[in-house]
Amino acid sequence: MKHIVIIGNGISGVTTARHIRKNSDHKITIVSAETKYFFSRTALMYVYMGHMKFEHTQPYENWFWKKNRIELKEGLVSKVHTDKKELEFSDASTLSFDQLIIATGSKPNKFGWPGQDLEGTLGMYHKQDLEKLEKFAPDNKACKRAVIVGGGLIGIELAEMLRSRKIPVTFLVREDSFWNGVLPAQESEMINNHIKEHHIDLRLSTNLKEIKSDENGRVKSIIIEETGEEIPCNIVGLTAGVTPNIDFLKESGIELSRGVKVNRFLETNIKDVFAIGDCAEQHEAIGQRRNIEAVWYTGRMMGETLAQTICGNKTAYKPGHWFNSAKFLDIEYQTYGWVFSERGKQENEAYFQWQHPTDHKCITISFDKNTHQFLGINTFGIRMRHEIFDKWLTENQSIEHVLEYLADANFDPEFFKLHEAEILAKFNTENNTNIQPKKKSWKRIFSLN
Repeated sequence: MKHIVIIGNGISGVTTARHIRKNSDHKITIVSAETKYFFSRTALMYVYMGHMKFEHTQPYENWFWKKNRIELKEGLVSKVHTDKKELEFSDASTLSFDQLIIATGSKPNKFGWPGQDLEGTLGMYHKQDLEKLEKFAPDNKACKRAVIVGGGLIGIELAEMLRSRKIPVTFLVREDSFWNGVLPAQESEMINNHIKEHHIDLRLSTNLKEIKSDENGRVKSIIIEETGEEIPCNIVGLTAGVTPNIDFLKESGIELSRGVKVNRFLETNIKDVFAIGDCAEQHEAIGQRRNIEAVWYTGRMMGETLAQTICGNKTAYKPGHWFNSAKFLDIEYQTYGWVFSERGKQENEAYFQWQHPTDHKCITISFDKNTHQFLGINTFGIRMRHEIFDKWLTENQSIEHVLEYLADANFDPEFFKLHEAEILAKFNTENNTNIQPKKKSWKRIFSLN
């Protein structure tokens, strides 16, 4: 009976353990220094906002692990001795393995700012960050102002959390428009305006210079690089992206770059050592995906894939078409396929864009300007069906087909106002076409399954 040790109890590690147990009787140990039990990281914000308690973020009851013979070990791994197949912990204890799975996730980026480790600085990634937030920002009396550094998805979640307790927020974003390295200009500008509508002090083209301390070693203020302005604050959220959490592997002999280098089978250069999730870096990117994908669902998929290999059915990681979803305060965002910002747009790509005149709704459809092949779609404020776009991308459908059958893809609840007719009218006007919308067909929709 092999002993499989998994470092990290996030979605990647736990999914692997569950699927190994479904398919084998191997001994399984999950090691974590963060929490004993797996929790949904994406739900941390809702604990702070009062929508749920922390125990509600745990998908499995505490008895689940013992019943499924998955051992849980709390401890911080300080070294991996691949030659001896042994983990060494910070308390000098050890644990032997037959096969090792590294699933240690990410940690917030820090760029050497003076004061970046003061009391009152935090990311928004770990349970310990939530605990810090409750300690330093329980309300707007204890926390007169928060500053957030870095304009990504975690930053805007943290802003929403703080505003739920009426804490004033200043948001420093290096780019000249929010997330405009990812989003086309139309969408980025809409998010800028929406952030300001929520009474968040958004500072674009603005960098952090330093974080200043009071006499007790706690955050007192920040200094802005460009102007020297000092902004008093009680906490600083460092949300300028994440980086793989792999420092403990530097002397292990495992090949590292930004992350743990793996092949398509999620194998490292060391036999019986694998890496998955946010900390894994593909030697060669899969299609147009990034080498490192810090996304919840890809971590789950890697876990399912690797479990097959561990159980004797060697399986390559094939994530399929890119998709993602997020929430910008009140605006839901979905993306399927590839829609790049203007700076990343390829020579053959064209956009079709529609934006509601008064509401926070818009779409961008990317297509090949020569063949009209549908390449991807971003939607804001309009819910769409993943399965339908996945099918259209697989079938290399045209933008005309996508627009003609767009009603099939709409997933908004009953009585929501639909916009397919005005979207299609704009395309027809701009392209001198006469595409007529097909009515939604549940028969077509359910034939996908």
